[in-house]
Amino acid sequence: MNFGRGNTKASVDVPFLVMVIALSLFGVLMVYNSSVALAIRDFSDPLYYVKEQVKWLVLGFMSLYVCSLVRYTLWREIAVPMLLITLALLFAVFLPGIGVSALGAHRWIRLGFTVFQPAELAKLSLIFYLSAWFTSRENSRLTSFLTLLGLVVGLVVLEPDLGTAMIITSVGVCMYFLSGSPLKHFAILVPSLIAGILILAVISPYRFERLTSFLHPEKDPLGSSYQMRQSLIAFGSGGLTGIGLGKSRQKYEYLPEANTDSIFAIIGEELGFIGTSSVVCFYLLLLWRAFALARRAPDAFSRLVAVGIASWIGIQTSLNFSALVALVPLTGIPLPLVSYGGSSLIVLLSGIGILLNISRYRKI
Repeated sequence: MNFGRGNTKASVDVPFLVMVIALSLFGVLMVYNSSVALAIRDFSDPLYYVKEQVKWLVLGFMSLYVCSLVRYTLWREIAVPMLLITLALLFAVFLPGIGVSALGAHRWIRLGFTVFQPAELAKLSLIFYLSAWFTSRENSRLTSFLTLLGLVVGLVVLEPDLGTAMIITSVGVCMYFLSGSPLKHFAILVPSLIAGILILAVISPYRFERLTSFLHPEKDPLGSSYQMRQSLIAFGSGGLTGIGLGKSRQKYEYLPEANTDSIFAIIGEELGFIGTSSVVCFYLLLLWRAFALARRAPDAFSRLVAVGIASWIGIQTSLNFSALVALVPLTGIPLPLVSYGGSSLIVLLSGIGILLNISRYRKI
């Protein structure tokens, strides 16, 4: 299998691509299972959300295909303008007539018949920029790195979208150290990041309520800790083997965000511990393959890009799993390739397409 023509050394990594397709198709099934009640209530069409998911998936795989054809070196050349465009879009979400507000959040911009979430693009743009920057042999870059990261993350936090901000921060820090930066900077970065997260949690009433409900879920079982409790009920109801595919009870408006952020809990309810363990193992296999591609990347830039994309998938998946089993506070992070969503799915599949292009030039 070889996508496109040109001076290539190998075909794309077929096992990795097959795993991505399989996980995406499983996502379509679970979006249908988890969204039927919501779709009937809001649109009188039980297939509404699954049809939307298929539409986004088709667009996403079209983008994946195109990105797999474009030689990865292009992203180094356009890293700066792409980051500037992303910053402009992050500002644009606050502009009347351009930005779209929902439930007090300013996370989207209007693009004709649909909306787009610039914070998702920020993940990919920052990966390109940091990869280009960190391979330029520049020294003493900690202050500049923190300034850039603070600007991007600050705009995302203002939306507010703390979950995405945490992903961007974590990916940036991973790339910073894997690029060969001194480990002594770790002693500066980690306490600063922890302090920053705690400050953001305390100064925002909504985030402080989320943190309090996580630490003391018994204090407000029908309020701020409701989603976490319902998620645990879903996992508990599933037991070892689950109550059966399509037979979830929590999807009937008991569990909030059942088809998006909480879809892993529905998987646990319907497929049980065996099903969720299988999903976790599948993600681990996907990540192992992604990092293996990074190790065999042809040069430093492509290696950092591959590491950034693989870290993005791994960190986002870990945060989603951890939040739904009450290991960390809920942050509203979707499960990669499985949760319902447009912007997140298309941008992630684009990133995977770039990873596939890098795999074509991998060291044999």
